[in-house]
Amino acid sequence: MSRYSINEFLSATSQKDRGQGTFELESPHLLEVNLNGRVLAKVGAMIGYMGNVTFKREGILEQGLGNLMKKMVSGEGMSLMKMDGIGKVYLADRGKRIHILNLNNETIFVNGNDVLAMEDTLEWEIKLMRRVAGMLAGGLFNVRLSGRGMVAITTHYEPLALRVTPNTPVFSDPNATVAWSGSLLPEIVTNFTVGTFFGRGSGEAIQLKFQGNGWVILQPYEEVYFQEVSNG
Repeated sequence: MSRYSINEFLSATSQKDRGQGTFELESPHLLEVNLNGRVLAKVGAMIGYMGNVTFKREGILEQGLGNLMKKMVSGEGMSLMKMDGIGKVYLADRGKRIHILNLNNETIFVNGNDVLAMEDTLEWEIKLMRRVAGMLAGGLFNVRLSGRGMVAITTHYEPLALRVTPNTPVFSDPNATVAWSGSLLPEIVTNFTVGTFFGRGSGEAIQLKFQGNGWVILQPYEEVYFQEVSNG
């Protein structure tokens, strides 16, 4: 085989079955969903599929009025689509790194913008940090995930996991905070001074304080959230 041939390229980049289950990483930036039933995924994340698969945007009332109101208040919303059928679906989100977490009757919180896909066996609920809503563009919302099943989350670059103990609280920039354990309830901490208010990003002036026992996942990137209009 000649170097840089088409066949060499196709061999290096072809789809591979690793037998990892419903969620399988084709690369650090591309998720394969081995669909046999239903999976929820972020709207706009599908880049290709094979098989008999239907896609339907989740109705805004299907998760109840509570989640609908939180979507409206948060601005960003959490737009999900249902993927039903049998086949393979390929998901990606702006080249971000993808990480698969398999929950075993556990609870975690994930920044709503960083949820790529989840099995429909998981229970989920939108949580809005109201105190920060007026300080950051669109506010800050996260998703509480619990039960048994897999969830795929995304980060810009390589994440960092920090342990939280009663004697060692963790402070983080809200725009760089990806996920945390279900045992933790973050507190909003503000530190407005002339130096932080002018010419600096929100993270220096507003922090999340985590205390107790658990963990926090951070990314080396301050995500800028955009406003999204949801038609349901």
